[in-house]
Amino acid sequence: MKKWFRGVITVLIMAVLMFGLLGCTKEGPVEKAGKKVDETVQKAGEQIEKAGEKVKDAVQDVTK
Repeated sequence: MKKWFRGVITVLIMAVLMFGLLGCTKEGPVEKAGKKVDETVQKAGEQIEKAGEKVKDAVQDVTK
């Protein structure tokens, strides 16, 4: 009886793990939107950094 119960538990755990891994492979619309938001925020940050460098350079040119 214990071996049977142990085997059933093992099979259930394996099934849960397999379904969990399969669920992670497909990218849904929310994940795609999240990636686009991340990319947009990163690009905006880069542009802000470039603008800050230009302002810094302009201030240095004026103070010379």
